[in-house]
Amino acid sequence: MAILPEQTMTEILRRAEDLHAQMASGPDHETYARIAAEYSSLEDVVAGIRAYRANERELADLRQLLVDPTADREMRDLAASEIDELEERLEGLRSEVMILLLPKDAADAKGAILEIRAGTGGSEAGLFAGDLFRMYQRYADARGWRIEVLEASEGEAGGYREVVASVKGVGVFSRMKFESGVHRVQRVPATESQGRIHTSAATVAVLPEAEEVDIDIRPEDIRIDTMRASGSGGQHVNTTDSAVRITHLPTGIMVTSSEKSQHQNRARAMQVLRARLFDIERNRVDSERSADRRAQIGSGDRSERIRTYNFPQGRVTDHRINLTLYKLDRVIEGEMDELIDALVADDQAARLAAVGN
Repeated sequence: MAILPEQTMTEILRRAEDLHAQMASGPDHETYARIAAEYSSLEDVVAGIRAYRANERELADLRQLLVDPTADREMRDLAASEIDELEERLEGLRSEVMILLLPKDAADAKGAILEIRAGTGGSEAGLFAGDLFRMYQRYADARGWRIEVLEASEGEAGGYREVVASVKGVGVFSRMKFESGVHRVQRVPATESQGRIHTSAATVAVLPEAEEVDIDIRPEDIRIDTMRASGSGGQHVNTTDSAVRITHLPTGIMVTSSEKSQHQNRARAMQVLRARLFDIERNRVDSERSADRRAQIGSGDRSERIRTYNFPQGRVTDHRINLTLYKLDRVIEGEMDELIDALVADDQAARLAAVGN
């Protein structure tokens, strides 16, 4: 049975009460926003602790009633019948609070930069990259998130060679971060006359969206080049140097954006650059904390094959948790919660085990 840290829970409750009092005192707008953000981050764990302690008190009262010599037989029988149910509920609450007390990933509340690139498999890989992007678009729509394409390079037969998008909403990174890695597809391409199954792949990277306060980019560390954006011909050809390429000199990271507005392109390219640099820094810190980070779920190792989409058998398999679902048609339509919920649960179990050790 897990033992909850009573002192930590008491300190959290006191902190929440202190923050509530500070908000009620009428601070200035900036201070109020900062305090309210911290208070909001504690609401779930505070509710869990209060429910756990209320259940604990109720259970203690019933146990006391069992040994109370002044209580009549009917009252003691009633107490005995409720104790088993309360003990089961208390254990469930204890597990919930243990999860709520786990250290939070500071990036979980952020939006994300989603990058999908066609891998091995020729034109079929580009088509698969397009399928993955549409899957994430539908998932984002279902959760009320907003997704915006920042840069895209179409494949020769359709789909994408590469697509980069911004995903904004509540808790985006906390769920999307498990998608980083190599995704493999097995299916019969439309151009295959013999009905042979082909295997191709696409790489997905999910980076937490970084604000200027998260990562400091010095002006002297970047080089900004402008160029003429390519067009489809005729009136659509861009006749001005509006496309932007930003190179981060210390790391060699290069980001491009080629929409019609040079100002918008600079902003989008800087958005992606901040996310990539922020991801590098997070990975550096995580690696220092844990030598076996690469073995952990959700580590974001882009070289790891994480999932297979097998169309002939209608199944999708996540290799990290050995989960196979025979509902590929629904998953590819954006019904991803069952997959992601299982990944989140596995991650929480691993972190609970680490705390226990």
